[in-house]
Amino acid sequence: MKTASALRRLRLVSAPEAVSFLLLLVCSVLKRTTDFNAVPVMGMIHGILFVLYVIFWADAWNRAKWSFGTAALYFVLSVLPTGGFFADRKLKREAENAVIASRARQEGIVNA
Repeated sequence: MKTASALRRLRLVSAPEAVSFLLLLVCSVLKRTTDFNAVPVMGMIHGILFVLYVIFWADAWNRAKWSFGTAALYFVLSVLPTGGFFADRKLKREAENAVIASRARQEGIVNA
């Protein structure tokens, strides 16, 4: 269950991190084309969400025992503007599978 919790935490921050990245890009364009400047605020919000993503990503990598390739994929998704949405979908499936595997181990169905 610790694995599923780590995956849920990462999933919880992945979509908001992606939204904040897109909003930061919009704010950057608006800063250069208008007098509107929300970059400092959106930059801080996005920075906090990105740091949380990296912390939760490292925890999930450790608990889920991902291969280097899987861990690298989730990290690359965090730096792509819409990657967090794809990470969210993949993490949802992975968390569901982790819960199923945990329940199977508890019931003695699988020795894993």
